[in-house]
Amino acid sequence: MHLKIAMFALLMLISSSVQADWMRFRGPNGSGVSDEKQATPSKWSPQKNLKWKVALPGHGSSSPIIVGDKVFITCWSGYGMNRNEPGEQKDLKRHLVCLDRKTGKILWDKTVGPVLPEDVYTGMFAEHGYASHTPVSDGKHVYAYFGKSGAVAFDLEGKQLWQTLVGDELDPRRWGSSSSPILYKDLLIVTATAESEAIVALNKKTGKEVWRQESTGFNSTWGTPILVTHDDKRTDLVIGVPYEIWGLNPETGKLRWYCEAMPTETYCSSVIAHNGVVYGLEGRGGGSIAVRANGKGDVTKSHVLWSGRDANRIETPVMSQDRIYFFSRGIVNCLDAKTGERLFRGRLESGDAVASDDQKQEQPGSRSGGRQGRGGGGFRGSDYSSPVIADGKVYYTSRSGETYVIKASDKLEQISVNRLTNDNEDFSASPAVSDGDLFIRSDKHLYCVGAKDS
Repeated sequence: MHLKIAMFALLMLISSSVQADWMRFRGPNGSGVSDEKQATPSKWSPQKNLKWKVALPGHGSSSPIIVGDKVFITCWSGYGMNRNEPGEQKDLKRHLVCLDRKTGKILWDKTVGPVLPEDVYTGMFAEHGYASHTPVSDGKHVYAYFGKSGAVAFDLEGKQLWQTLVGDELDPRRWGSSSSPILYKDLLIVTATAESEAIVALNKKTGKEVWRQESTGFNSTWGTPILVTHDDKRTDLVIGVPYEIWGLNPETGKLRWYCEAMPTETYCSSVIAHNGVVYGLEGRGGGSIAVRANGKGDVTKSHVLWSGRDANRIETPVMSQDRIYFFSRGIVNCLDAKTGERLFRGRLESGDAVASDDQKQEQPGSRSGGRQGRGGGGFRGSDYSSPVIADGKVYYTSRSGETYVIKASDKLEQISVNRLTNDNEDFSASPAVSDGDLFIRSDKHLYCVGAKDS
């Protein structure tokens, strides 16, 4: 009996540890939703609920991941640290940095050299730079993607296991690449759309290429794919591309189904999914759509549940309890996932003042009201971070460093707005959540926010 109790306690400990991990872009399957029961902070400042702040060895906009007692993040140095005087491309270095989760101490910092020529640090490329891809882990190893410098595997102690180049092209728009790698069984799946107009699967143990799916349709795609599981026999690899949503076989890369979607020439955000339904919200002339993912061939007429004109700019939306939340230019929107109808739309309040629901909230109505104009400036100055949900709250970080906290409900209820610094820092990464703590990254620092007595 004592042995059974001990084994049960061990299993619960292991389960809790795995649950607390946030091992890829936007956590579990890219959903951005934490299933943990721990309370997460609603308010913080440089003096309140800031556990630690650590200067990083370079710039970057990738998001942190949490693996056990370690935090992993990427950055770059040596070239492109200054827009006016970028320096020499040969000096460019990508970093994979490992930090202690409790203290923020840097445990190790491994660098990877450039494959030249690289994208020139200018224009829209300088908006996010050379470390935009969030790493991914299987709990034993960590995998990073560095664009033209390829995919790289390390063990958790910093030993490099392999490096594989997957493409040497430059993005024709000069926006660079940003899609993050994901894992499926023994495959590391890399979205190398800027480098080779392809999705490539590598053996995660050896780095050898297993399959490659090339298509000009991947041009102008920056989202990270997700996995949609239907049963024990079928899982789809789903990604949004210009004008369409695609479902691929993750074992082979072959196209299983596709759906005509938003009339947009670029697809910057990632799709999300729940109960076999894929949801896409895209900006820059885009729109919104919900489509069942278990089809074959062209499913435009058979599997689309609803479509609309709500636009989402760059950030990926987040979903909870059949409600989809997305943010754009200081506006929060909430859609009913079953119908696509708007539940609310309102402006977020800055500073300490939080207006009432009556002051902020607009009435539900037509889906067309959420569309944003393209504007002459393109995406310059737009927010890049995607929202996450934890402890019944939606967290959203603006590029200038304000993190807005709203209640995850069908009415707009802003709880707080918080800042970590008054310095000029670029917050383009999405937060990670683990054991009640939030990990928020700027281009200069990594911050851990949580109740200090937890």
